[in-house]
Amino acid sequence: MPVELPQHAPHPWLETRDDRLLIAGRTIAEVAAEVGRTPFYAYDRRVMAQKVEQTRRALPQRIHLHYAMKANPLPAVVKHMVGLVDGLDVASVGEMQIALEAGADPATISFAGPGKTDAELARAAAAGITLNIESERELRVLARIGEETGRRPRVAIRVNPDFELKTSGMKMSGGPKQFGIDAERVPEVLRAIARAPVEFRGFHIFSGSQNLRADALIEAQRKTATLAIELARHAPAPVQLLNMGGGFGVPYFPGEQPLDLRPVGEALAPVVRELEQALPEAELVIELGRFLVAEAGLYVCRVIDRKISRGHVFLVTDGGLHHHLAASGNFGQIIRKNYPVVVADRVHGGERETASVVGPLCTPLDLLADRAELARAAEGDLIAVLQSGAYGRSASPLAFLGHPAPAEVLL
Repeated sequence: MPVELPQHAPHPWLETRDDRLLIAGRTIAEVAAEVGRTPFYAYDRRVMAQKVEQTRRALPQRIHLHYAMKANPLPAVVKHMVGLVDGLDVASVGEMQIALEAGADPATISFAGPGKTDAELARAAAAGITLNIESERELRVLARIGEETGRRPRVAIRVNPDFELKTSGMKMSGGPKQFGIDAERVPEVLRAIARAPVEFRGFHIFSGSQNLRADALIEAQRKTATLAIELARHAPAPVQLLNMGGGFGVPYFPGEQPLDLRPVGEALAPVVRELEQALPEAELVIELGRFLVAEAGLYVCRVIDRKISRGHVFLVTDGGLHHHLAASGNFGQIIRKNYPVVVADRVHGGERETASVVGPLCTPLDLLADRAELARAAEGDLIAVLQSGAYGRSASPLAFLGHPAPAEVLL
């Protein structure tokens, strides 16, 4: 049956059997035995496929769905996603290499991120992927590469619009930003592109991430389309690609509700029709990372000590912030809130208590759950942190204090 945690947002993708948490139809203890050690991350490929299918059903058919690899770059996950989505978006040459080795078509890969080095730009240009240029310097470097190699690098402009994605967890546009080229500068850059030995592809307009409000996403998508149509008037060639960003969020904390995709898709339909008229050759892309993989993953650690300090219970585990920085509250949270956490074989039942789940690190920041309502746990019990399929292992300081890194498995 679906997991229902009344103090937290719903988790429709996870199941229990006999009050034991399941992933891919198996208990956490069974998975732990197969992995052979804790801590570990486990990801359910079935959930990823269902999230992609759910998203496709809700959005207009003309929309191409891309996976933003920075959410989870595990090679096995990327290879699985290549078979589900229409393209990949990478944020480094390292991610680009994983994408290519996973079998992704270079023509469907784009590369965004400020501060690309000359060597990174050269490698990406040689691979034939689309480079989202984020500064005039990047254009100059790519023009030189085109002159020296006789091969025209494929470029799109990452635009920093004068609007933001309201209520987003991380705002990536509006005001001064290290990301992209300010919208008012784009016409001049387009004129420079017309003179450069590069292939103009289009625009990348990414306003923000982790948004649970349909109205905010709808507003940003409408403004993105209007801006793209205006900028296209200055383009040296027809727009072939319009990456409209993403920003679709998932619920983590008490009181949060899942994003309702229905109104987003309904409002996007007339926007797509307008873009089809204005930019008839453009491939329209929605770029999603967290939304497709977060709910497919768990982080599992084992209780190694149960301590009571002045009446407060601490479950000391072999995991912690060095493995899961986001769950510790040190990855963008302003006010710390608990991720959904459960004792893996007593999700709902058993004697309950209030306890803090901490790791083995010598810092008070090493906190996976603060005063959470859990089943009473003992040494050897497995603790599962839900919603852990995105920005987990790869977004954490794995070398901190020299503890071993966690395992990862795709089920």
